[in-house]
Amino acid sequence: MASNLAVNTPYALPSGLNNKGLYSPEQSRELDRIVIEDFGVAGIRLMKRAGRAAFAEITARWPDAPVTVFCGSGNNGGDGYVIAALAAEQGLEVQVVQVAPASKLKGDAAIAFNYAEAAGVVMVPFVECLPLQTGVLVDALLGTGFKGGSSGQAREPFAQAIRCINHSGLPVLAVDIPSGLSGDTGAAGDVVVKADVTVTFIGIKRGLLTGRGPSLCGELLFNDLEVPADVYRRVDPAAEMLDLTDLLAALPARKADAHKGDFGHVMVIGGDHGYGGAVAMAAEAALRVGAGLVSVATRPEHVAPILARRPELMVKGVASGQELEPLLENGPTVLIIGPGLGQSPWSEQMLQKAVASGLPMVVDADALNMLGKGLLASNGGGLETDHWILTPHPGEAARLLGVSNAEVQGDRFAAVQRLQQRFNCPVVLKGAGSLVCTESYSPVGVCMAGNPGMASGGMGDVLSGVVGGLVAQQLSSAEALPLAVCLHAGAADRAAEVNGPRGLLATDLMPHLRALVNSPT
Repeated sequence: MASNLAVNTPYALPSGLNNKGLYSPEQSRELDRIVIEDFGVAGIRLMKRAGRAAFAEITARWPDAPVTVFCGSGNNGGDGYVIAALAAEQGLEVQVVQVAPASKLKGDAAIAFNYAEAAGVVMVPFVECLPLQTGVLVDALLGTGFKGGSSGQAREPFAQAIRCINHSGLPVLAVDIPSGLSGDTGAAGDVVVKADVTVTFIGIKRGLLTGRGPSLCGELLFNDLEVPADVYRRVDPAAEMLDLTDLLAALPARKADAHKGDFGHVMVIGGDHGYGGAVAMAAEAALRVGAGLVSVATRPEHVAPILARRPELMVKGVASGQELEPLLENGPTVLIIGPGLGQSPWSEQMLQKAVASGLPMVVDADALNMLGKGLLASNGGGLETDHWILTPHPGEAARLLGVSNAEVQGDRFAAVQRLQQRFNCPVVLKGAGSLVCTESYSPVGVCMAGNPGMASGGMGDVLSGVVGGLVAQQLSSAEALPLAVCLHAGAADRAAEVNGPRGLLATDLMPHLRALVNSPT
């Protein structure tokens, strides 16, 4: 059965998806091939279904508006010709802007052009900066064939057509993917369509959901074009959507006679001079998701303020690594190292002692930066890291990998997989569409929740606390990390629903974390 579903619903996946798989453009083309060759569905039938799905969104959102369709020379352009033909058949004012001449059309795209021509669609060749003054624009220029990347650009005349679309000020519907966006990586150059709505077909392209994808797609809709469910069993997805409801099932129910020792002891280490708030937020987040005990090892001057804010915490002042040692021997289940840690000699001592303890660790913030600078090289370079969890943002990931931030953002999927392989532990690459890689052989998980309000100080500290709090409750690191990422983003979405994303504070997440972690599965 066909589905026409928004996939950017917070907290959970929309009902009706055939699977949670996300695909590379190459895999999407393989899905198309299987449908056509193995299941006997003609390519032009799929093209017409795609055109009808997109046209239905146009008429629902902008009824009776004039329609201008920008068409390229591939199958994406063929979808555009179908949309134009349907508009003409319904008596709408419609024109096709041919950015590629009809002589370049082949196969199903050529059939679609003939369909539009027979329907009486006005065809006009592309002229720079056409007078686009009214109606809705349809981007059917490049599709998933565009390779792109952080430095890749659409070639002319497509680049100028994209500029005209963006500068028009008119609403834009992108067919399958905004032109200029990489469906594989979520990266884009400077010239890329910014759509209000994107309707994608058969397989959701993984690049739509991370990097620049969420910003450029607008509202993202999916339609399976009525392909048989068996099609998806033929291609293993390159990534998958993370589902909070499913992930919450990993949290065991609490027994009536439970005591705090059943739910672990988190120790947060950090808070150099002036950064005591970071460890306070991480520690409170660990409590709010259910850790039994949470202690903090920080600069002595931060002890009183942290206790005043959250008296349930056990807070110790440590002036040196030597003072930290007995605390590490006092039974922590998991360490969180990095929030507010800084990169001073004191910071290095804290990190060295934490690593030497051999305890499970959530490694964040400046702990990651010191790793990236090789400040643990004195350990012989043979760090055992399989009991760690890494939580870098793109800049920290770049330092760990020895590449530029632009290279990380140019292919976020490759970056998170490289980090997982290098450190042999679960890794999240934070950002729009956070990516989770727990095993080298497993698909990368993509978080479906989150909002721009999360671009504020302290959000990463809260996430590290959530991760540590879940590990303390005896979840494996591979279970804890994706659940923590989804809880964190879901709590931020709930908080943003109250007063909007602008001005959202990291501490605003705390009550929503508690509510979500107690949600029924």
